[in-house]
Amino acid sequence: MADETEDNSLATKAAIAAGAAIGSAAIAAALLFVKRRKARTSDVPPHPEQAPETD
Repeated sequence: MADETEDNSLATKAAIAAGAAIGSAAIAAALLFVKRRKARTSDVPPHPEQAPETD
């Protein structure tokens, strides 16, 4: 059983490392998404008087 515990320990450490990497990537993507979304909301669309003609 001691050998099995060592293998599980290594597998557990690898799983934790993989989970941390995936979690970090997810957090980074969420922060970039929020930042991009906030940047879009601050841009005020032009008024019809200032809008370019499309005809």
